[in-house]
Amino acid sequence: MQRAKQLRNTGFITFMISGVCAISSGVVVSLLQEMYGFSFAMTGTLLSCMSIGNMAASFISGVLPSKIGKRNTVAILCSGYLIGYLLMTASGAAVILMAAFAIVGIAKGCALNNCTVLVGNNSADRTKGMSLLHACYAFGALICPFVIAMMTGVGQKAPMMAIAALGLVMWLIFLSAKLPGRTGEAGKKEKLDLSFLRSAKFWLITGLIFCQNAAETSVTGWLVTYYRNQQILSGALSTYTVTIMWGATLIARLLIAFVFPIKNTFRALAVMGAGCTALYAAMIAAQQPVLAVCMLFAFAFAMAGVNPVAVAGVGKIMSPSSMGVMLPVGSLGAIIMPWIIGLVADGVSLQAGMLCNLVPCVGILILSLVIRKTENESK
Repeated sequence: MQRAKQLRNTGFITFMISGVCAISSGVVVSLLQEMYGFSFAMTGTLLSCMSIGNMAASFISGVLPSKIGKRNTVAILCSGYLIGYLLMTASGAAVILMAAFAIVGIAKGCALNNCTVLVGNNSADRTKGMSLLHACYAFGALICPFVIAMMTGVGQKAPMMAIAALGLVMWLIFLSAKLPGRTGEAGKKEKLDLSFLRSAKFWLITGLIFCQNAAETSVTGWLVTYYRNQQILSGALSTYTVTIMWGATLIARLLIAFVFPIKNTFRALAVMGAGCTALYAAMIAAQQPVLAVCMLFAFAFAMAGVNPVAVAGVGKIMSPSSMGVMLPVGSLGAIIMPWIIGLVADGVSLQAGMLCNLVPCVGILILSLVIRKTENESK
């Protein structure tokens, strides 16, 4: 019991730090753009390198523990925040910065995989544990701008140094947790179990997470541009949309964890999917600033529980291997949907592109209903 509590708390603390380090990349890339005069294309390339590293790490985190143990896997991959942000202070060369962002992405993916497994497998109530875990990440994302702002006044490269120091703290916490080596917790050699690949439920939940990533990332990535383009919000006020989203996300996840426990996982997800669809449509239709901000808060509130509740719904097949497939495949939605919005925006209009994001919102609803029906039929 004490060991389970230690591992669970390790997941909570390290994922909060990962939230600061991962979300900081979006601010740091703009600082680098100002420092070195990068084009928007180069800035986008750096962020893409981080996404590539994130996906690669999720796969590697699922396979490597069976070869070298979880302890060594985490020690190698989660050093990426420290190494990556230090590299950003070393040179403005494009190749070095691309490598730095890829390394940061590797740390992000490894932290996501391992924290999910640590909390999921050591929580009596998995849904509550996953909601609290993602609330920790949201809290880290919320304080990230304040950390960056505080260090910006010290010097140009001080923000990167500060985030690198936080990466070192996260790495040391992981090491102090004494995660299992090749022989695992019970003294038996870890085996690579891929039986989850034959589970229809596993792939349906993976599709649901794909839709969640697509819908959420499209809003965080495009909404500031959309509000400015439609002249709904302008100037510095428009940049606070991300803060509004993470604030709503934090509140919702804490409520799920402590106030409104989820009793029927996939019925709850269906309700969330219906809410996301209706509120997103209302948000895009809104032209008044106050109404648009209110709809954004409500949409983020409805979306907040989808990922942790869906992952909790995996149940007994949760493992580093299954998360090493589910999380990166699901994260493809975060790459594909924003790209589709850009294509439609260029060809038709930005509003038409943003309306495309209704598809993954509806996907959350449909897949939740399909999984619920499948589970009811199997009883």
